[in-house]
Amino acid sequence: MDLFSAIELAEVVSTVFYTFMGMILMFGAWKFLDWITPFPIMKEIEEDQNVALAIVIGLLFVAMAIIIAAVILS
Repeated sequence: MDLFSAIELAEVVSTVFYTFMGMILMFGAWKFLDWITPFPIMKEIEEDQNVALAIVIGLLFVAMAIIIAAVILS
């Protein structure tokens, strides 16, 4: 019971808020990236099996997640 008594409601609410804010920022970044590229990204990855593009997009999302986490924690 000691573990649960140390958790405050404000911490839980802020964690949920920042989680949704991070998800919204990632979705916005995906839509912006899809908008600025001259080709459909999903078609390239799914139909044309462009593994290099999939790796670059995955690493881009990891980098954005690290940046968003650093901004939220600062």
